[in-house]
Amino acid sequence: MQPIKKAEVANDGLAPAQPAPGVRIREIRTADLAAVAALLTRGFAFRSEAYWLRGLERHAARPRPPGFPTFGYCLDQGGVPVGVILLLFSEVQAGGEPIVRANVSSWYVEPAFRSFSSMLVRAATRDKTVTYFNITPAPHTWPQVEAQGFSVYCRGQIYAALALSRARPNVTVEPFADDNVSGLSAYEADLLRRHADWGCLSMVAREAGVGHPFVFQKHRVKNLLPVYRLLYCRDVADVTRLAGNIGRFLLRRGGVLVRLDANEPMAGLVGWYSDKRGRKYAKGPHPPDLGDLAFTEAALFDR
Repeated sequence: MQPIKKAEVANDGLAPAQPAPGVRIREIRTADLAAVAALLTRGFAFRSEAYWLRGLERHAARPRPPGFPTFGYCLDQGGVPVGVILLLFSEVQAGGEPIVRANVSSWYVEPAFRSFSSMLVRAATRDKTVTYFNITPAPHTWPQVEAQGFSVYCRGQIYAALALSRARPNVTVEPFADDNVSGLSAYEADLLRRHADWGCLSMVAREAGVGHPFVFQKHRVKNLLPVYRLLYCRDVADVTRLAGNIGRFLLRRGGVLVRLDANEPMAGLVGWYSDKRGRKYAKGPHPPDLGDLAFTEAALFDR
């Protein structure tokens, strides 16, 4: 069974309210979560039902913008989900202003209902006030994602050994702590706190009284090489400028390499850039900045 992942069909117009008699598109409800987890496990056999339920429960427990679906949409036949597209809505800061964006997460439709897949994705991404973004499109789906109106905002990724860069003097790096939020906005402090609660490494680099927030997530490439993935920073330029300080801090915590989103190689980083993987797409008024994967599936599901 091959799962439909992240919009593998083209967007060819507006979805009708009901795709066919007996099958309808509706919001996913809390009562559907067990069925949704089972459905996604059938589509993504390398994930367990516990994996999906943990991420969905984390998402349900956090603040979300009102007036939007809690979990996304499903194809319903007789009260049973037969297809699902997860949407993780968040209110985040862009240029100091609150905006709503939705991480278009895992998508799967049972084979017998694949003809309704395009209707499902159109219904899920029709609000023009929302920025929808897809951070894990498989390379073979890139043309279809673009046909649906999404544009590339991140072309690739860098793997860098930050500890090999020169450390700047008079810079401190320490884990985020609630009793030391100097130099952070209330939004940043809350972001760091929540991601730390999900098992991420939230940290602050301070220089000349200015705090620079970072969130990293540790994983292993092919279950061997430890890598810290950048999930959030205020400005990706802070990573290059403070690379040596950050790299030494992460090295003491078992992180040899750092993985971060990029559109080209970054001067001052020792590592390599590739556009073969890591492409990310957005549709809407506020594409995410590089280095901002806060409140996405990467944080909610992958730890």
